[in-house]
Order: sequence, then structure tokens, then C-alpha cells
Amino acid sequence: MTSPAEVAAALDETGYLPDDGIATAAFLAMRMRRPLLTEGEPGTGKTALAQALSAALGVDLIRLQCHEGIDAAQALYDWDFPRQLLHLRTLEAASGGELDADAAESSLYTPRFLLARPLLRALQEAPCVLLVDEIDRADDEFEAFLLEVLSEYAVSIPEYGEVRAAEPPIVILTSNRTREVHDALKRRCLYHWLEHPGLEREVAILRRRLPGVDVRLAEQVAGALQRMRQMELLKPPGVAEALDWTQALQALGAGSLDTETAATTLGAVLKYREDADRVRSAGVLTAP
Repeated sequence: MTSPAEVAAALDETGYLPDDGIATAAFLAMRMRRPLLTEGEPGTGKTALAQALSAALGVDLIRLQCHEGIDAAQALYDWDFPRQLLHLRTLEAASGGELDADAAESSLYTPRFLLARPLLRALQEAPCVLLVDEIDRADDEFEAFLLEVLSEYAVSIPEYGEVRAAEPPIVILTSNRTREVHDALKRRCLYHWLEHPGLEREVAILRRRLPGVDVRLAEQVAGALQRMRQMELLKPPGVAEALDWTQALQALGAGSLDTETAATTLGAVLKYREDADRVRSAGVLTAP
């Protein structure tokens, strides 16, 4: 892809509707071979961007889901100890008690017994898209480890040797900003903040992802969500909730968004009782 416009067109074909900023950021990440750190509220399309890129490029998506306490072994590799032990016992039985210790040890640390986790898989299988999802949930030590891997696109496994990507993977990192990502990692990455879509773009997304949706229903759902996002909710609804809500209304045979149906289906779009009560009392469910 030779321009942001080509990237936008390719993403559009997958059903992901990017704005100019997203298309440009994705193009530069691919052209410069730099990781792209995307931040924004949940539901703004950060994870979906990586999924759409992999589909547009026709390459595998390898996902590393971060969580509190994640360590290098969970992200990079581990050895299959049960199979190694079984292999060792087989060698002992076959040798009649005259096992060559050095030869046995070297046979234990081969690709046959190496369990590749997402980071190692991405280095081995590139070209691919590596999604490091919710990096803000990991701790400082894991961030430092990830920075080292992304700096060289290579890792050294003591018992095995160095694994270096023949072609750097396209790396998308996402953050919901539950904490600040360290400056060292940010400097290694390109950066893009994803906003919730505007009214017209959200209507277009609903019509693209749900081809059978009535135009008026899509406009009413998008309008209601735009009003909700202007309120001080514990969790403002994202595009995923817009799709869920529209599908729920379609399942009930609703051709338009009336106040009663909207109120009874709020569980598809709002996940906190306090938010639902606030929305009902504010009257934002009344379709224009």
C-alpha cells in the first residue's frame, strides 16, 4: 500500500471505516516499521483496527492479551516440560542405561519442545499483525521487556539461541489509559488517539456492519448514543454497544427507536445500573 488513501480503501473493504487520522497512522506504521500505540475510550475501534489490518493485508493476526501480572514466559515462550521428561525417559530406556548426558540435554532444547507464545510466534511467523491488547493493564517490568523485544524484533533464548524476525511484524498496541504508558515505550511507537465516531460515521458503521438495518433506526440509535456520550456516565457506550443495541432492536422487530423499547433494551448498551438510571431520567431515549 503506497498511500493512506489505499490503506483507508483496504480497511473499508473489510468493514472497518477509518477516518483520515487512523488511515494515516496505520500507513506510517507499516511504511516506517514502527509500532502503533492507540489510546482511547473502550469501544472506539482500537482492537478492531488490528483485526481489519490483518484481514486487509491477508496475514495472520496474533494477539497478546495483557493483564495484571503477565510475565515474559506467558508472552514469549516456555518449554514443554512433560514432553521433555517423557522424551528423556524414552532415551534412557533405549540406551539401556548408557545415556550420553550431553546428547540427551541438547535433544531436549529443540523446536519440538518449544512452546511459542504470542511474541515469539510473531517473530517466527512474520509477516503478520501483532496485537498487544490493553498494555496499560501490564506492569512496569513487562513494559520494559516488551520495549526490548520491539526495539530489535529479536529475542535470545539461552538454551536455543536467537530468534529474529525475517520481516518485522506490524505491531498495534492498545491502551484504555487506566494508567499512563511509560515514555520509553511511547517514544518507540507512533501514537494515535481514537475518538468515538461522529454521528454520520457511526450511522455508516452501523449500515456497513448490519446491512439489513433500516436507515432511520441506524440514525436514531447513533443519535441516542451521541447524546449518552455527552453525559457523565461511568462507561460511555462504544461502537460495539451501538451494534449490540441495534441488533437487539432488530431482533424485537423494531423499525424505529421508541422510548419504551429503548428503555427495555438498555442492557445491550449500558452496563451499569447507575448509567441506565441516569439515561432514563435524562430523557435522552426519546427519538427526535
